[in-house]
Formats: sequence, C-alpha cells, structure tokens
Amino acid sequence: MERTVDVATGESVAFSYELAGLGSRFLAVFVDIAIQLGIALAAFGIFAWIGLALPSPAKPTAASTKIASAILMALLIAFGFVLFVGYFILFEWRFEGRTPGKRLLGIRVVRDGGLPLDFTSAVVRNAVRILEFGLGFYATSAICTLLSPENRRLGDYAAGTLVVRDHRYERLPDAVAPAEGLRGDPVVSELSAAERDLVRRYVARLPTIRPEARAAVAAQIALAVRPKLGASFAHLDDEDLLVHLARTALATS
Repeated sequence: MERTVDVATGESVAFSYELAGLGSRFLAVFVDIAIQLGIALAAFGIFAWIGLALPSPAKPTAASTKIASAILMALLIAFGFVLFVGYFILFEWRFEGRTPGKRLLGIRVVRDGGLPLDFTSAVVRNAVRILEFGLGFYATSAICTLLSPENRRLGDYAAGTLVVRDHRYERLPDAVAPAEGLRGDPVVSELSAAERDLVRRYVARLPTIRPEARAAVAAQIALAVRPKLGASFAHLDDEDLLVHLARTALATS
C-alpha cells in the first residue's frame, strides 16, 4: 500500500511526498551491497598482488609474523568499516540523498520538512546502520519500517529523515511555459539547495494546486528568493520567475 506524507516548508508551503516502500528500499540496499562487495573483491585482489610482489624477509620471526598479522587485520577492519559505512555517507551526502542503488530504484533520502540531506544527518542515519546490521541483517529495520506510519527505520528516526520516491526529474508541465528570451540565462547559483528544491517542487505540482492558491503560494516562494537574484529578473511576475528558475535548475542538474 502506498503511503504519503505532507511536509511544510519554512515558507509555510505544503507539499506531499510519496514514501518509498519496503521493497524498493531493500532492493536498493542489495544493489549497494553488491557494489560494495565488488569494490571489496577488487581491493583485496590488489592487496594480494602487492603482497606477492613485495620481497619477504629471509627468516621471519614469530614476533614479526604476529605484528604483521595484527597490522593486516587492523587494515582490513578499517577498510571494511570505511567501505560499509562511508559508502552510504558519501553518496547520500554528496548526491542529494541518493546512493547508486537508490538512484536505480528512483528513491532518495530527505530530511524532515523535505530539506536536502546534510552531512550530519547522513552520518547519524548510517552510523545506526551498524546496529541494524548487527540485529539480524536488517530484520529489525524491516519490522520498524513496516510498523512506522512514515516507513522509517531506526536510522531515519535518529537522523530525522525520510526515504521518498524521487520525482525531481519529472517533466515540468507543458501548460506552464517560460517567458520568451529566458532560456539562455545563466544558472542562478545564489539560491541554496533547499530553495532550488522548493522552486522545483512548486513548479512540478502546478497542475495540482488550486487556481486560487497558485498566486499566493508563488508570492510566498518568490518573496524568499528574489532578494538573491539580480535586477534582470524584476520584470517577471512571481510564477514566471519560478518556472524559469525550475527549468534552469533541471537543465543543469
């Protein structure tokens, strides 16, 4: 059964997200684990090749053998930790809540309120992943996700995050065309990631917003972004401005 959640932005604009289901989430995890295993096998092969290529001591002592074994074990544990946890942290933080598995399944992680995932949230939700992995290889996570009204696992509760279906790349409505002469304008990089995401979500949902509310919502969002824009945008009304910004952001993503 599909579940949705309504979130309100800082500008008091409400959007509805479709939550990612248990199936798509765990398929994404398995894709990511398969990638991690591939990386691990490649790394171990390289380490083994280096070990065979290096000259061995003529008469290794028991003490030197123990020290070498301890160092190797420490390196393997550190590598496994970085690969297992750091992989998720890096991709979710740097790629807008998407690991390769999540991207393939069309889902992503966002913070409460629909905000983009930040570094702290990525670290917290994936540090808890270690505990979840130890409790029956995600069995606890599956139960928690099924019982949660917002499909949250333990890491999501700890970090204040949601996993939602990714509609970022949905085509903007044809009925809303940008003003003439705007397609060549440079990208407006002064806007924050949260503001760009808010603009995109507004434009993508224009057909679902009541006509009497469109102008009011557009005015609220435009009021937040106009101070960061140049005077060349002053001639546009609020809705045309947001449509142009959304199209520009999508074209350069």
